[in-house]
Amino acid sequence: MHAKAEAAGATYSFKAKQDAPAPLHGSELRCCVCPSDPYEGMLPMKGRLLRCCLRCTSTPSSFCTWAQTAQTHPQLHPADARLKAFCGRGRLREALLEMGLLGKRMKCKGYDLLLTECMNRGAVRVGRRVHGHMIKARYFPPVYLANRIIVMYVKCGEVSDALKMLEGMSERTVVSWTAVIAGCCQSGYGDVAFELFINMMREGTLPNEFTLASILTACNGPSGLEKGRQIHSLLLKSNLECHVFVGSSLLDMYAKSGEIHEARSIFDGLPERDVVSFTAIISGCAQQGYDKEAVELFRQYHEEGMETNCVTFASLLTALSSLSALEYGRQVHGWIIRHELPFYVVMQNSLIDMYCKCGYLNYSRRVFENMHVRTVISWNALLVGYGKHGLGKEVLGLFRSMVDEKVKPDNVTFMAILSACSHRGLVDEGVDIFNNMLTCYNVEPEVQHYGCIVDLFGRAGRLVEALEFIKQMPFQPTSAIWASLLGACRVHSNVYIGEYVARKLFEMEPQNSGNYVNLSNIYAAAGRWEDVLQARKMMEEKTVSKEPGRSWIELDKTLHTFQAGGHSHPRKTEIYTKLEELSGKIKEAGYVPDLSCVLHDVDDEQKERMLLSHSEKLAIAFGLIVTPQTKAIRVVKNLRICVDCHSFAKFVSRVCQREIILRDNNRFHRIVGGDCSCVDYW
Repeated sequence: MHAKAEAAGATYSFKAKQDAPAPLHGSELRCCVCPSDPYEGMLPMKGRLLRCCLRCTSTPSSFCTWAQTAQTHPQLHPADARLKAFCGRGRLREALLEMGLLGKRMKCKGYDLLLTECMNRGAVRVGRRVHGHMIKARYFPPVYLANRIIVMYVKCGEVSDALKMLEGMSERTVVSWTAVIAGCCQSGYGDVAFELFINMMREGTLPNEFTLASILTACNGPSGLEKGRQIHSLLLKSNLECHVFVGSSLLDMYAKSGEIHEARSIFDGLPERDVVSFTAIISGCAQQGYDKEAVELFRQYHEEGMETNCVTFASLLTALSSLSALEYGRQVHGWIIRHELPFYVVMQNSLIDMYCKCGYLNYSRRVFENMHVRTVISWNALLVGYGKHGLGKEVLGLFRSMVDEKVKPDNVTFMAILSACSHRGLVDEGVDIFNNMLTCYNVEPEVQHYGCIVDLFGRAGRLVEALEFIKQMPFQPTSAIWASLLGACRVHSNVYIGEYVARKLFEMEPQNSGNYVNLSNIYAAAGRWEDVLQARKMMEEKTVSKEPGRSWIELDKTLHTFQAGGHSHPRKTEIYTKLEELSGKIKEAGYVPDLSCVLHDVDDEQKERMLLSHSEKLAIAFGLIVTPQTKAIRVVKNLRICVDCHSFAKFVSRVCQREIILRDNNRFHRIVGGDCSCVDYW
């Protein structure tokens, strides 16, 4: 009775509007047709609705077209055709109205059209209404349509709704399981995905190539490699290992787990390769530090005529940034521009990172300023780059701009800011940022942020405060935090705290050579040569070897590598002659070798000769020989630059009037006219 009254009221509204035609909008029509329940009592009003649409001058064009065509060619427009027309024009509101008018006469095809449009537009609220209509109309969808509902929820990011739909299905196919498993993997619910995968197997449903490719993406974390190997064994039994989709996911899993040689073996065994498999192996090599291999693979990729995408170039740029291969990076950037590839955010972020790591902050800033959309990753890339160059105050200014633009900072943002404060000696500013993380920005400090504060205190020489801060942390200190403090003890020659920290590190990572070397350096700086010998003896007993210092410089797309005391370079005679010449000139300008950097118990003359053969000095001398006066000398080193080499580079820059850019394993040193960007604080 109530529904009839409302229907009568709606009919009255239509009569009134026909008597006095006036502009009528879709929202008004919706109110007229759907007073409370869009599925009951509406069918008798269909004819009046059509006439009303024709009489109104401002009705939506889709309604007018539908009404006019329905009168001229009624036989050509069944319900599904009208729904298809509405969905094709993106008129979801009108399509919903048609669904309400049809009520229980809705069929599988009509529901499918609506769900497809919801997926295309990410309209999960509308999708729920379509699902609700099925329930209210007591329509039991076939398996195909039920799977479409699951896919709709997954594509709209509503994995929990997809799970509920799967649980309520009386009949489940491999498509049903695969859709939900893929959704869980994409949303970071790897454990749930594995549980579903196991349940699927227990029900007797065999996975297909898409199921296996999806579940492999969930093989991460501490037990990820073990799970991945189990899936790999299942692939071998199913004879699906060489399928291009599955093979790409498999090699990506091994690469992300650090098993790059296993990944390369999978890649080489693929009978056919596509852009996904090539991108996966290039990305894996770049992420695991096999940068030269990544560049070589891209060359092979390019020669085979494979298509490229933004992810391929982003992975290549990651490898080039680690190699500081600026010229290659600029060529890639130019290639992207010439071929008019779309500048997706992921590729622009990689360009920012590449230019920062190659020492070209002005280029990275230009890319950043020209971005139409800047994500938090874009801001983070620039913040990290500025921090590595010692521009702590500029980093704080960028952070203020980021907050002003309403971009929410994340954990990486604060890591970049705290690290920048540490490298610039901005202790008070760094502590303030750390204390405000949770209260002002709702970001919970993690152990890495505590580590940044330890580094901040340590670099500033406040070693006792750093040690007390570690003891009061809500986390167990990691080896990286203790190593940071040990490095600070070496810089500030604090034997007492250094010994305490070294003992902690020997227990945590007895095979790490850096800890023994740092303790040995602390003893050497204090003149305790017997303790130096004892530290080196401990290294020998544990078969720990020190990583040799290496530096390299790029010339005409060729990387020239130098090792401390090395004589393998074909132009070694010129290089050592140039070094002797430079040594004389800079001594006249006031340079005094810092013999404390030589950690061997030998005479001063021998110490000076050992200092002169450090790898970065060899690279600088070679750079002076082969590069024009106007070009900056760019040197990369695998370890932290020593105090004497830093002083040497500053004097060479002043005497020879050359710009020298040194990148060690921690930061950049841009030296112009004898002044360094680090302000002697690194």
